[in-house]
Amino acid sequence: MDLLLIDDDKELTELLGELLELEGFSCEVCNDGLSGLAKLAEKRYDLVLLDVMMPGKNGFEVLKELRKDNQQPVLMLTAKGDEIDRVLGLELGADDYLAKPFSERELLARIRAILRRTQNSPPADPKQDLICHQDLTLSVAKQQVHCDEQELELTSTELLLLQHLLEQPGKLLEKDSLNQKVLGKRLQAFDRSLDMHISNLRKKIPARKDQLPRIKTVRGKGYMWLEW
Repeated sequence: MDLLLIDDDKELTELLGELLELEGFSCEVCNDGLSGLAKLAEKRYDLVLLDVMMPGKNGFEVLKELRKDNQQPVLMLTAKGDEIDRVLGLELGADDYLAKPFSERELLARIRAILRRTQNSPPADPKQDLICHQDLTLSVAKQQVHCDEQELELTSTELLLLQHLLEQPGKLLEKDSLNQKVLGKRLQAFDRSLDMHISNLRKKIPARKDQLPRIKTVRGKGYMWLEW
């Protein structure tokens, strides 16, 4: 697996680079946002580890620029633990975030959770590949979603979230269960990651022709993809 680490802390990137190499990952390092964007323009990585607080172009700016035409997975590493910063990162399209200081074990667990959900093997049975509902078609193998034949630009996390919703239309999916299946972790108090991914998904999927909502929020419980 090819990882790109973008962080201006050279001592930290050296330590993390060695750790990731020992764990079997191929890891390239950039110490500023501009060189990170240049690397991303040259090559596609399995995961980008992106720091927020950097001189010149910060992590939020890098992520915003990246998401204009690139949906590869991003794990944000931030010393800013305020909820507003985590929410902003998720709104801009980050797949997950991890506040500094973090343990090596926690970092590796988050990396592997993201890679598990973004490296899904295609279904053995082609009939199980396409998931269709009304004007939406999701191909699991190609990791693509089309609405009325127009391809939607979704992140890997948004794709997996949509897949779970489309597979069970009309059924309430509880937040804790959905959080574990999509984000790979138990739902914690005040964690709004899943809510932000749902919000992003709603913004990216065109409105139904009858103007009814596609996703229903059941307050305090979870989400449901409306069947009709």
